[in-house]
Amino acid sequence: MNSDTVLNSDFEAQRKKSKKPLLWLSLVSMAMIFAGLSSAYIVSRKRNDWVSFDLPDAFFTSTIFIVMSSVAIYLSGFYLKKNRQKLATISMLVGFVFGVLFVVFQFVGFSELTHSSLFFTGSQSTIRSSFIFGITGAHLLHVFSGIIVLSVLLFKQFKKKYSSDNMLGFELGATFWHFLDIVWIYIFFFFYFYG
Repeated sequence: MNSDTVLNSDFEAQRKKSKKPLLWLSLVSMAMIFAGLSSAYIVSRKRNDWVSFDLPDAFFTSTIFIVMSSVAIYLSGFYLKKNRQKLATISMLVGFVFGVLFVVFQFVGFSELTHSSLFFTGSQSTIRSSFIFGITGAHLLHVFSGIIVLSVLLFKQFKKKYSSDNMLGFELGATFWHFLDIVWIYIFFFFYFYG
């Protein structure tokens, strides 16, 4: 083994080692954004013009879909560690479909709000409806990134890139998706209990 090969393998090992801390740093940054928005929401609840209303039914449904998606992605990783490629692929595909259904039902929830004359901005908006649209919309932007990540994971899985010996890419993508799931559960229950 020549010195160039050793240097390249050391560089590759260091590069892989740095990916997880970088992901966690970005997740902490995202968590801080939602913590700040939650704080602003709590402070705004004390205003005299605060109007309470029930969350759209579609948000309940979308919560079930994102949890089911996370479970399917977890199972996919479980099967990859056992080199059960077919089950890993099926689980990943199911997780992707549930993720897309989450997005669909988020938009159904937005539609339910507007049919109840609750808007993001304008004369028919309320402080609470503005926060709900704003915070769930910010989360949805991150979920779009997550759907792209799941698409890449699926593509690589179809190309047989993942196995028990090569899990890093899958683990990074799955961690990001599980984080989005946890953030949504937090947002949902936060809105539910702080109406």
